Amino acid sequence: MEESTSLWVFGYGSLVWMPGFTHGKTQVGSVRGFARRMWQGNETHRGVPGKPGRVATLVEDQHDSTHGVALELQGEEALDYLNNREMTLGGYSQQITLFHPAPAPDQASSPPPPFPVLVFVASPNSGPYWLGPASPQEIAEQVVSSTGPSGHNVEYLLKLAEWMHAALPEVWDDHLFTIEQQVRKLVKQRGLCLQSLMGLPAPAATAATAGPEVGPGAARRGTFTYTCEKKCLKCVKL
Repeated sequence: MEESTSLWVFGYGSLVWMPGFTHGKTQVGSVRGFARRMWQGNETHRGVPGKPGRVATLVEDQHDSTHGVALELQGEEALDYLNNREMTLGGYSQQITLFHPAPAPDQASSPPPPFPVLVFVASPNSGPYWLGPASPQEIAEQVVSSTGPSGHNVEYLLKLAEWMHAALPEVWDDHLFTIEQQVRKLVKQRGLCLQSLMGLPAPAATAATAGPEVGPGAARRGTFTYTCEKKCLKCVKL
């Protein structure tokens, strides 16, 4: 990658699959000394006042690293958009850290050198949106039960996990993937339509002569487009 004097932002949550702004180059890689955790509450995108959803933040951990994507910002409009989305509405603050590009799969040479990126992080001092640690089961329960103006909390969590599976199949994010497994389990147990939760058009209702059992098909890693089985009588959209 050529040297750039542009400002870059590191995406580790919804920015990896829904930037929401026009950007320049992108680079997959990681930041070191941070762990991704679903510890930030959200009442403006994936939840509502009094019933927040859970979204990702970075917490300092010198023994960990977080993988995501660096996006090159173009123009002041992009930074203004991010400041409003992440700080005003999300309760995050800004930091600068080093981004380490991942080596390209088809390149035998060493990866490009690290470069500084802007990161948005939340902490216990970030205000009322901070929720803090909880078990994977508790976080999954809150994710499955939360929705907001930007869509269902399930969509946020699973699209982030799916992006990691596709872009960095060799990387294991234990916190994220354990919650992903719990979310899929709850969706299946409750007979919810995952296609609807993911923001996709719900399939038409089938005839009432179908069998009584209701449940989505087995989870398949690598794609988030799941449909209800034909025997589903309806899709429940939370």
